[in-house]
Amino acid sequence: MFAVLSQTLPFFALIALGYGAARRGMFGAEAVAALTVFVFYFALSAMLFRFAADLDLAAAIDPAFLGAYFTATLAVYLLATMVAFLRRRGTMEAAIEAQCAVIGNVGFLGIPMLALLLGEASVGPIIQVLSIDLIFFGGLVVILLTVGRGGRAGPALIATVASGLARNPMIVATAAGLVWSGFALPIPGPVDRFLEILGAAATPGALFAIGASLASKSAERLSVAIWLSAAKLVLHPGAVAIAALFVFDVEPYAAGVMIAAASLPVAGNVYIIAQSYGVAPQRASSAILVSTVLSVVSVTWVLARLA
Repeated sequence: MFAVLSQTLPFFALIALGYGAARRGMFGAEAVAALTVFVFYFALSAMLFRFAADLDLAAAIDPAFLGAYFTATLAVYLLATMVAFLRRRGTMEAAIEAQCAVIGNVGFLGIPMLALLLGEASVGPIIQVLSIDLIFFGGLVVILLTVGRGGRAGPALIATVASGLARNPMIVATAAGLVWSGFALPIPGPVDRFLEILGAAATPGALFAIGASLASKSAERLSVAIWLSAAKLVLHPGAVAIAALFVFDVEPYAAGVMIAAASLPVAGNVYIIAQSYGVAPQRASSAILVSTVLSVVSVTWVLARLA
């Protein structure tokens, strides 16, 4: 495990560096927002497009993989929802808590870290994980929150969700890359080099931005944050492992990538959604902070077991 820790520690050290810079006032809220926009819309998108353009489409769409991840994730999602209802939380709060339990930081942490530690062959499985997280569960939480607020479920709501997904740069970059791959088009040398240079900024930029954003998070409702962190860091990868290895018989390497992706801490966009709708933002904030701190050990342990 210590050998794996020596590989994962630099990634978490970059997160700590961003956290320290923000705490010391060197990186204010506006700077964090600007860095996040750069990473999200430019650096990470360049990395995703370049990776997706090099993929074999058959390797990027595996029904067994998608079935295993979706089934396991839905099971944990429903469990977290049931626990929220047992605690007499409403539908909207339950939706946020369930999102915390299953949506990991695959974009900002998973892609940079897993692609380097597990190899570029991990990109296909990671993209499949992202597609389910962003398209299904990302759309589901918006529908639940909108209906819970008094909105009506119908074609207008579905159109709004679809429009939001279509504007997500990670989805757009990945889809464009897969189309490029599907037509077997070569990337011109200067363009490829441009994408490589821009995409290289995604890893340090994303990790620094994660740390800087954590500086504004608090650990209120600690008992709930610990439960949601346990669901995300333990139950989610555990359920994914059972589904991938014993139910759907996913190829071992892809199953390992799926388990590693599922072991990642709660994604920052859960807080953004919670804040936007005014539903349990402090609870989401706490879950992100606690799960990210604990993931230094838990993610390292999972990667060590998979090695």
